[in-house]
Amino acid sequence: MVSLSNHERARGASTRAPNESAARAGEALDTAAVDTWLKPRLPQLEGEPEVTQYSGGASNWTYRLRYANDDVVLRRAPAGTKAAGAHDMAREFRFQQALKPLFDRVPHMLALCEDADVIGGPFYVMQRLEGIIPRKELPRDVVLDRTATRRLCTNALDALVALHAVDASTPALAAFGKGAGYAKRQIDGWTERYRRARTWNVPRFTEVMRWLAAQVPTDSATCVIHNDYRFDNLVLDRTDPSRIVGVLDWEMATLGDPLMDLGNSLAYWVEADDGRFIRAMRRQPTHLPGMLTRREVIEYYEWASGHRSSHWAFYEVYGLFRLAPSCSRSTTVITIDRRATPRSATSG
Repeated sequence: MVSLSNHERARGASTRAPNESAARAGEALDTAAVDTWLKPRLPQLEGEPEVTQYSGGASNWTYRLRYANDDVVLRRAPAGTKAAGAHDMAREFRFQQALKPLFDRVPHMLALCEDADVIGGPFYVMQRLEGIIPRKELPRDVVLDRTATRRLCTNALDALVALHAVDASTPALAAFGKGAGYAKRQIDGWTERYRRARTWNVPRFTEVMRWLAAQVPTDSATCVIHNDYRFDNLVLDRTDPSRIVGVLDWEMATLGDPLMDLGNSLAYWVEADDGRFIRAMRRQPTHLPGMLTRREVIEYYEWASGHRSSHWAFYEVYGLFRLAPSCSRSTTVITIDRRATPRSATSG
């Protein structure tokens, strides 16, 4: 357990973040039950918590509990039946707990509840990181010139490089790995998920799936990977928004191929001069003047990490294809072109 005295940066923040509000209908937290369970484990908490819910989460539900003397964050799985292996709160908690000593941008883990009777499902409580979470647009009061924007971009990539450089052989982390063959497992797994999720009004992607299966490379390395590394999972320093102070949402983190991790990130990387359909998909501020292009991201990552490939099209197509199950109401087109960066266009 981490002493609350380690969380001074989170204390005293009295205003709500733009993505905070009252709990959504059907997602209210049983505050009394949480408070009763939590205080014996964090006895320094004072008063009754004010609870708000963070918007934007596509998977687990996330809440802010603001006590008189501290702020903490609670994450729980959605109510209802879960797919096997999904929304594993204990795994997410323990992964971050194991990683924290080696990667300081992980929040402190405070308490894990595996008793579903407390609020209807497992949950964990962690340190709240104070800062800015960049979403589709930066907040209005955050204005970055081209130089600062480029620094934000390279700092974000440096943090990913640092994550991939963590010693994955430490026993606490090694327990999360499944050995060689990560790339093949991902292609097999996401192909099956797409086939299950596909509805009549979306493409079959038969050619894309066949191409990916034929192109699977040998793993470039086995590293700690985030598996959903993008700007809206980063926390920026309020006094210097180009500095990364935290990385959030470790639900899919594991040991695997770092190039697959970057491929996932590139799938969200929409540039200012992309086509209209691509720009409509943008969910992070990668269009700002000063941001690296996708090609520059690859070149910078290769230079900073030492991990290289002559077949980046595979990793980029994989990243785009991985998003397809979430686009069941859209028409999604992935174009494979070895001469250029693959892109996805969505309409409908």
